[in-house]
Amino acid sequence: MKNKSLLKRFLIWRIKHLPTQPYIMILSLLTGVGSGLAAVVIYNLVHFIQSVLHSGFSKEYFNYLYLVYPVIGIALAVFFIKFILKQRIGHGIPSVLHAISKNHGNIKAHNMFSSVITSALTVGFGGSVGLEGPTVATGGAIGSNLGRLLRLTFKHRMLLLGCASAGAMAAIFKAPIAAIVFAFEVIMLDLTTSSIIPILIAASAGTLTSYAFLGQNVIYQVQVIGKFQFDDLPFYILLGILTGLLSTYFTKVYMYIGQLFERIKHSYNKLIIGGLSLGIIILFFPSLYGDGYETVNQALHGEYEFVFSNSFFSSYSDNIIVALILILVITLMKVVATSITFGSGGVGGIFAPTLFMGANAGLLFATFLKYIGIKEISINNYVLVGMAGMIAGVLHAPLTGLFLIADLTQGYTLFMPLMITATISYATIKYFEPNNVYTIQLAKRKELLTHHADKNALTLMKVRQILETDFIKVDKDATLRDLVKAVSKSPRNIFPIVNIDDTFLGVVTLNDIRNIMFKPEEYDSVYVKDLMYVPSTSVGLKDSMEDVAHKIQHSRRFNIVVLEDGKYVGFVSRANVFSNYRRILKNISEH
Repeated sequence: MKNKSLLKRFLIWRIKHLPTQPYIMILSLLTGVGSGLAAVVIYNLVHFIQSVLHSGFSKEYFNYLYLVYPVIGIALAVFFIKFILKQRIGHGIPSVLHAISKNHGNIKAHNMFSSVITSALTVGFGGSVGLEGPTVATGGAIGSNLGRLLRLTFKHRMLLLGCASAGAMAAIFKAPIAAIVFAFEVIMLDLTTSSIIPILIAASAGTLTSYAFLGQNVIYQVQVIGKFQFDDLPFYILLGILTGLLSTYFTKVYMYIGQLFERIKHSYNKLIIGGLSLGIIILFFPSLYGDGYETVNQALHGEYEFVFSNSFFSSYSDNIIVALILILVITLMKVVATSITFGSGGVGGIFAPTLFMGANAGLLFATFLKYIGIKEISINNYVLVGMAGMIAGVLHAPLTGLFLIADLTQGYTLFMPLMITATISYATIKYFEPNNVYTIQLAKRKELLTHHADKNALTLMKVRQILETDFIKVDKDATLRDLVKAVSKSPRNIFPIVNIDDTFLGVVTLNDIRNIMFKPEEYDSVYVKDLMYVPSTSVGLKDSMEDVAHKIQHSRRFNIVVLEDGKYVGFVSRANVFSNYRRILKNISEH
């Protein structure tokens, strides 16, 4: 009670003394620092777990612990969720997008720590996923709960979610510019002056927090060799097509394996089937173990020894053909391992697997060109550009891929090839899949917020919220006399006709009975069932407002009946839909 009183007094003081704009800037700073701390905690926790597990662990020879560790990590994560937390944990960035589109920017408080614990267990024990998604989800939960505690509007809560995402990405990669672009391109905030400054503050705060605890070295150590040559243009175009096709493959396989695991009802069966499958895959291809940062760093130096290290294939380490085949297989198997990790109950993100596939695609492409003697090239440059191409394709975020690599290399030497490859990769996957891997499910359910404010307003509206129920129901066997009595009591000019169990049969409007309602001699001889008609259009409680608006427009009716399993629920009116649409549009568009 005392805490509520203090909060109330603070909020009153804030309204009187602190204008909204500087107040939001202060909150964006706090959110950025909180997201940065989340990144630091997750990073250190994972590396602590890995150091404990790998003490005395030989990486030079085949090791059966690769079969066991991922199963244990996922099992511990599932145990924590099922028996300790007892609540569902969303998957990273999709959970933030879902909160924006479905929950008015609200994320449950447990996400401020639950993603940290479960993702650390999953990745620390070798689950083939990344840490970026859980870090963004943790930061998002911090921003969301801060906004909810301080009674912020939906517009400002959504802005804090964007700040959290930018702060988290900036802290992980120490790439503030890429993090800012990510917030606008993937989290889908509107690019306005009122949102740019808070996002910039949060990204800077996340980066500086990471610097303070983890130092200034980036996670991918690389140096650009040489400058862009015009003769390289065809190769970067081909790399863009390759990464675009691989992005399409990534999306399709990710969704397909996810659907396969959804058919497995019991979580223990998912754990056993998925955990053992993942263990076997990692046993044969140890480079798929964990988040893959070490593998990517080797690829960035033009090395491919990781495909042979600690595997069945170590005796072929001098065979370049075998190396190329293994790089291709590892590239294709990464999304399989990632999808199985998720399906069996693990928690993580797909950002790191996307970069892993991009790095290996670039390595494969450049090594093959070098092998067939087309020209002398810098392999690590193609690896970098391949990473940008995969980010552009899988996330549908070409600018994020471009600026991430530019930030990592601390320069814009590769800007032109990055632009070419990222653009072509994005255009290629767009031909096959209009939505990215984060938003594809939301888009199918028509719950996805976009940069179009009018569509966002419709997405945020729900049929239940605008449902009108002040209509008098009439039985089909009632007489005209009964109907006239209902007319005298009703404020509406439409009457739903139902059975005793509320099964909807049709409607009667005031216009339908206007010519006979003043003929008392017909009151007892005319029945409602003879006057009613069945409307050609109806909606359900779970229908999207985009569909409802479409039906209102094309039916040209002022009221449309709402049904649930054939039973009458109420009506939605053209006027109510329009007034709510204008109200929400104003709320999400105000600066």
